[in-house]
Amino acid sequence: MQEDLVNHLTELRKRLLIVMGSFIAAMSGGLYLSPAILRYIKSGPTTEAVEWNVFSFTDGLFIYLRCAFLFAILFTLPVLLYQTWAFVRPGLTDNEARGTLGYVPVSFLLFLSGVSFGYFLVFPMMLGFMIEMNHNVGAVETYGIDRYFSFLFSVVFPLGVAFEMPLIILFLTKIGLLTPERLKVTRKYAYVGLAVVGACISPPDFVSHLSVTVPLLLLFEISVLVSRRYARRPASIPSHT
Repeated sequence: MQEDLVNHLTELRKRLLIVMGSFIAAMSGGLYLSPAILRYIKSGPTTEAVEWNVFSFTDGLFIYLRCAFLFAILFTLPVLLYQTWAFVRPGLTDNEARGTLGYVPVSFLLFLSGVSFGYFLVFPMMLGFMIEMNHNVGAVETYGIDRYFSFLFSVVFPLGVAFEMPLIILFLTKIGLLTPERLKVTRKYAYVGLAVVGACISPPDFVSHLSVTVPLLLLFEISVLVSRRYARRPASIPSHT
């Protein structure tokens, strides 16, 4: 038994080293690509009227690191999921292994969809609203690049995580922690919670609320449908030798 534990720990160490190596490689690639990424962001329609300023010598460095970090998270996520699957693969049946392997590309696409939704829809609305409010109070706009990207990442990254909702609920259904009936009972509470989240990450106007909250509610309903479909699948009959 002690030998099995040592083998498991050795395997876990191997998988963690692969993930760490992938993260470092992606971080290096992100640092190399950061100037191009920043130029792309700077040329976007949301930043045409925004003049970036730095208020300390380290602002530029921290922006490069944040940009590279987001890039690394995005491209390390599939590696992390695959290595997790590979680690638990010996304890799964063939059907379970095939089913869970599909989580890897789906999770990556969902996270990418959430990031894109945040960057192309939610962030422009929020930035436009904030700029308009500053104009209304007669403030002089002097934006620091560090604050700009802190604001951007605080919107984009949580939405990337939020878009993982269907996959998370499917996983919890598979391991028995959630059922379609339980989701149905908690639907009204989930709606209230998602509406609050939508209100927190969108400008305080009705159209913006709907633009953010409706996709979150749709994600929840898709999650319920996925959970219900999985729960209705007939249980596999074990074969006897």
